Amino acid sequence: MARNELRPIVKLRSTAGTGYTYVTRKNRRNDPDRITLRKYDPVVGRHVDFREER
Repeated sequence: MARNELRPIVKLRSTAGTGYTYVTRKNRRNDPDRITLRKYDPVVGRHVDFREER
């Protein structure tokens, strides 16, 4: 498999509505659905859920 087929680059957008994003890679075999990670949003100043955006 090619590199970008198995571990694609995904954008994680804040659910707080600030528009802040993180860019990361995910393993498609382990996480075939959209992922949700709890990360720090500096605009709000606290940890919030970040959802994968396509």
